[in-house]
Parts: sequence; C-alpha cells; structure tokens
Amino acid sequence: MNKKELSERDICTKFITPAIEQAGWDIATQIREEFSLTNGRIIVRGKLHTRASNKRADYILFYKPGIPIAVVEAKDNTHTIADGMQQALNYADMIQVPFVFSSNGDGFLFHNKLQTSGEVETEISMNDFPSPEELWQMWAVNKGIDTKQSAIITQDYYSDGSNKTPRYYQLLAINKTIEAIAKGENRILLVMATGTGKTFTAFQIIWRLWKSKTKKRILFLADRNILVDQTMTNDFKPFGSAMTKIQKRQVNKSYEIYLSLYQAVTGTEEERNIYKQFSPNFFDLIVIDECHRGSAAEDSNWRAILEYFTTATQIGLTATPKETKDVSNIDYFGEPIYTYSLRQGIDDGFLAPYKVVRIDLDKDITGWRPDKDMTDKYGNEIQDRIYNQKDFDRSLVLEKRTEVVARKISEFLKQTNRYDKTIVFCDNIDHAERMRQALVNENPDIAAENPKYVMRITGDNEEGKMELDNFIFPESKYPVIATTSKLMTTGVDAQTCKLIVLDQRIQSMTEFKQIIGRGTRINEDYGKYYFTIMDFKKATELFADSDFDGDPVQVYEPKSMDDSPVPPDNFEEEDTCNPEYPLNDQNIDASFVNADGTESYGTTEVGINRIKIKKYYVADVPVTVVAERVQYFDSNGKLITEALKDYTRKALFKEFSSLDEFLKRWNNAEKKEAIIEELSQQGVFFEALAEEVGRDLDPFDIICHVVWDKPPLTRKERAENVKKRNYFEKYGEQAKFVLQALLDKYADEGIVHIEEPQILAVNPFRSFGTPMEIINKFGGLSQYQKAIHELEDQLYCA
Repeated sequence: MNKKELSERDICTKFITPAIEQAGWDIATQIREEFSLTNGRIIVRGKLHTRASNKRADYILFYKPGIPIAVVEAKDNTHTIADGMQQALNYADMIQVPFVFSSNGDGFLFHNKLQTSGEVETEISMNDFPSPEELWQMWAVNKGIDTKQSAIITQDYYSDGSNKTPRYYQLLAINKTIEAIAKGENRILLVMATGTGKTFTAFQIIWRLWKSKTKKRILFLADRNILVDQTMTNDFKPFGSAMTKIQKRQVNKSYEIYLSLYQAVTGTEEERNIYKQFSPNFFDLIVIDECHRGSAAEDSNWRAILEYFTTATQIGLTATPKETKDVSNIDYFGEPIYTYSLRQGIDDGFLAPYKVVRIDLDKDITGWRPDKDMTDKYGNEIQDRIYNQKDFDRSLVLEKRTEVVARKISEFLKQTNRYDKTIVFCDNIDHAERMRQALVNENPDIAAENPKYVMRITGDNEEGKMELDNFIFPESKYPVIATTSKLMTTGVDAQTCKLIVLDQRIQSMTEFKQIIGRGTRINEDYGKYYFTIMDFKKATELFADSDFDGDPVQVYEPKSMDDSPVPPDNFEEEDTCNPEYPLNDQNIDASFVNADGTESYGTTEVGINRIKIKKYYVADVPVTVVAERVQYFDSNGKLITEALKDYTRKALFKEFSSLDEFLKRWNNAEKKEAIIEELSQQGVFFEALAEEVGRDLDPFDIICHVVWDKPPLTRKERAENVKKRNYFEKYGEQAKFVLQALLDKYADEGIVHIEEPQILAVNPFRSFGTPMEIINKFGGLSQYQKAIHELEDQLYCA
C-alpha cells in the first residue's frame, strides 16, 4: 500500500482513527468524525439564496458526551504532519478546547494551549496519542478543579436517545455555566441571540445540576404566560412529574422544579407576594428568562424576588442585556459568562439574514399642521401645532396613513407570497385594530375566504390570543397577518414569519433586537431562509447604533407611491412638537403590560398638569410615499457607502491584478459557475449590477464592463457570434442540434444553466431523447463535457 496515494478519508480510516481508539477513546461516545460546527451562512441574492460552506472539523474528541476537549485535523499523506494545525487551531478557538492535534497518518503534532512556557507544540508517534483521562487531568489541574467539582462538571447531559449533540455555542454556554457554579459562583449572566435556543440551554443546565444533586429545588421565572407554557410542553418536558407551574396564587412545596410568571408570585400588596410563603433558602437555583425586562431594576418586583432568595444561585438569560443609568443587568449579575450574538448566529448559518425595506411617508417627513379651527371626524377641535411621526397613531390618527401602510404591506405580499406569515408591530392596541381593518379592506378576496387571514393579537383580545398558537405553528395556514403592539415582541417562536412590519416608534435597542428576533429563526421545511423588515417609522436607524450586532443584507427605500415595496434583485430625530406639551413614553397613548402579562390601552395625557385629552382622528388628509435609497452590505456585513460599481471595481482589483489575469482564470475554470459563486460570496452583487448595466448581460460581460470598462455584448449577441463561425460543422447532425439548443438556452438564461447535465432533462432537449441518449450522441460523458467546454471557449473568445 502506497500511503501517498491514499485519500484524506482513507488516512483517517486506516491510521488516525485506530490510533485514537488504541489510546482508549470510545468510538461511539467520545470520537465524533466530520463534526459540523456551523451550518454555513445563508447568502441572499435577490429572491434567491444559497449557503456558504460550513465549518467542519475532521475530529472532535469528547471526554464525555457534550464535553469536548480536543480537536484533530487530518490531511492526506502528501502533506506534512503540521499542515492541518492552523485549521485545527481555528476550530479549537471556536469551541474553546485546550488540546489540538494535526496528523497525516505518520504521527501527530500536539499543540497544548494550556502550556504558557516551554514547548507548546510537540510531535508524537501514532502509538503515543494521549488517553481521555490524561487530557482531562491536564485540564483539571490547570483549572484547579478538585474531585467534587469534577463530578458536577462531568454530569451527563439529558439525551432523548437520538445522540443529537447541542450546537457548539450551546455546549459552551452550558459547560461554562456548570463550571462556574461548580467553582462557587452564584450570579451568572448568559447572553444569547433570539432563536439560538436559550430555553434548551437553560434546560440542560438545570437538568445536569438537578441530576448531580448540586441543586435540588429550582425556580424558572418568566414574565409572559406563553413563555412558561411553551417551556413546560417543549424543552422542560423531561422533568415530568417533578415539575409544576405556580398559578392561582397557590403554593405546593412538594415539587422540585417550579415555573412561574413573576407577576403570579408578586404584587403591590404584601399579601399578594406569595413567594414569601417559601422560606428564603427554599430554592437553591433560580433561572430568570428574558432578564433584561425588569429583573435588573433595583425597585422591580423581580429584584425583590431575587433579593429574597439571595442565597440561591441565580442565572439571568437574555438576548439583549439592558444597560441604562437606571437599569443594569451587569451591575447585578456581573459580566456575561458567555455571549453568542445575532451577528455570530447569522454568520454561522443558524439564524436567518434579512433585508430591509424602508418606506418614508410625506407627513412623517414634513409633519402636518391642522388648518385654523379644524376639527377631527368626531367634531373635536384639533390643537394647533405641528404633528410629526412621534404623534401619529398616539395623539393623532391620520386614517389615510394607516391605509397607505396597509396597501404597501399588501403589495409586498402580492408580489411575493400572500400566505407568508407576517407580524405588523403597531404603537398601541387602537392602532393595531385600525391596521387590522385596513389590511382586511386591502385583501377582501382572502378575508372573505377566511376571516382569520388578518387577526389582531393583543393582550386585551381573547379571540386574538386564542389564535396565537395557530399563527406560530408552521402547519396552520391561518392567521397569516398578525397585527400587535407589545404582546408578540418576545417569546413568540414564529419559525415561518417572513415579513416583519415596523409601524411603531422604537427608541430602545433592547426592544428593537427582540422584535428583529421574531424573524431570525430558520425553517427549511417551509422554505424560510431569510426574512424582510418593512420599516415605516425609521426604527431601523438603530442599525447605526454601535450596540447593534447583526446587519441586514440589503436596505431598500421605494421613492414613490407607485414603486414596488419588494427590493429589486439586484437617533433621536429633532422633536418639532410644541415644547409646552412634550410627548414621551411616559405620557403618550401606548400599550402597557399589566401584572398578569396582558396589555391595556391607555389614554393620552399631556401637558404640565397632565390634562386628559382625546386622541384626534383625521379622515381626509392625504398621505403619500416619498424617497428611495438602495443600500447593500458586503460579505462581512458592513454597509457599502460608495456606488455599487466603484465597490465592485475595488473588490475585483483585490482578486485580480489585471484583465488578463481575470480572463485566464475565467477561461481555465472547469465551470464558470464556480467563479460566479466565489465572487458572489465575496460580495459582488450580480443581480443589482445587472439592473444598472443590463439584465441581458452575462456575468462575464458585467465584470469586464464595470471593472475594466470593456464594451459589453449581450448573451444573444455572443450566441449569434458563435453561430456565424460555423463552429458546429465538425459535429454530427444530432449533436449539432443539441449544441444549437444549448446556445439558445444560454442566450435566454445564462452560462450556469448549460453547464449542468440536468438541463438535458427539460424541453427542448426531451425531443432529442433521454439525457443518457443525448450524451451518447457525443461519444460518452467525457466527450459531451469536452464539447461543452469548447462551446464556452467559443462564447468567450476575443
């Protein structure tokens, strides 16, 4: 056997795996080969999407299931032992393991990240690979872990028998938390983006601490009923009869796992603080879900609970740690023990990227002032001042504005898919109801077919709340559009939501991230790979905030009422309100979350004396769409601030030093599709460029024209040039017909389509025979592929 002729996979099978097994590693529970770390970022191009390649380690070695300790990267025997080390170190950094190995089948290069002096890397023979216990003891000694702590840290994960491993970042969050608690830490903050599995992560933490008897009575706190109910029926289900929900202000102390709304155990009156029926040391672990929403405020009910059970270990979970002068998660919990951001989730391909459609309305931009002595539709005289976006739908309603917003939403859905799940965030419950009516009027055909096509889902409406599960379940067709204000900003696991509409003024980064999180889940079974945000109230200006950590792939602003709201394929604003009557989040008309987690609709109070006034409803003031700007984001998620052509030119100059170098690479490519895909992943927007320079141009001509200013030829012109050369004469009659049909296909659809043999299974090729029969007319597959390459040479010859 010549080792040099073996593939990398053969080297793994015949040499590396046996060497690791020989050292005492269990192939079933400790050795994971070709272990996928990421899913590969979803790249959106117009209405199409693809995935970038995922990151996959040749081996991850686990001390116990769920506890990774080493990475091994393999290369074939034409490489040196060390050639895989840099790649392995990258993977080791991702999953934060201390031991890294590289091998070509002749031996191992061992990198010990715990070593801070002396030899960090050493070569070892295939027979000297370290055992699991050797590596674990090296790690435990370095960390100062004793036998008792080690027993806690190595407690088994819950397994449903499928051997499914949590994602790498979930493992990190769980293991770091268990290790911190084993070492005696009692205040822990975990920051994980919405949609990355915070509740599953919390379950595994609780399960392992409970099973190891480190923590015996545990309280899980949330602030919405739906969060508690979803948790009990989904992630926490394995706790079974040991688990209960505190409700109806009744306490039963015979359980071990307690779930509760914080509102259910607290109140403004002392007798309603039923948590005090438990002794202060009853719970030894408290997990606070969505802890940004109040637990950190010193005077909040949540803080009162935490301070009452001060001896318990307390873990805060949030996607958006809150840091203001009055509220601080970090002051209470300390710095996050682990953070997994929205940007990381999108880059890894676990979260859906998104486009942004920004729509500015004329009255939002210029403001509106009533005529002298003007009254609203109910006869109320309207206060004479300039009303702007801060007032609309709060103290003043322009009914035509609501109609315009509903029309643009409906236009978008009609041009994409009218049954794509959509959430419309409104300023308050009254606004949500008016938006529901406007959307019904814009979609009378489907509303007549099923009245639940559009539903208002707000805390005050039982009919709407009853439909929340149907909105969430991918299998349920209706409701399709949900109008809401606060109820659906968090904790709603809407996997198939493809459109989020912001007709709500959002000044809080915390709330903004929570709302964005309603769309970030991916559901491949239902075709949900990305989503769109349609912004009517400049909420997406928060993208410019340094605290935002997940940029959109595209931002588009239609410039007129007639423009399509669908993107082409290709902070505090000045307050012009009367200063005598400022409007702010404390005195505006808004929705409020009650003690039981429901919403209520408040009345407007303004002025120094907070005089109650009515909301004005104006029916006949026209509102139109203004402004357009298209923005794109590069492969690193950064906003492209220059012209798209200039950006493309700079990007190509980094890749190719000259036109000749590009032509050489293009002509030598086995498949042109590979170059097109590579350039797309590097941020070349072929669809958008085609909109600017010509949709009937080949990507080759787009690049040559935009970057090197060469006169472009259309695909049809290139195809005609080939026909003029009588190139087909050297082929037989039947092969000639096939090539002519391929040339026509190129003229219509482009080069990528004719490179794949699958094209032979569609018309007009079906009339020539089966794909195999057509290929045989050229003398076999290799001759057919040679003919395609020659055809491409003819298409792109000078």
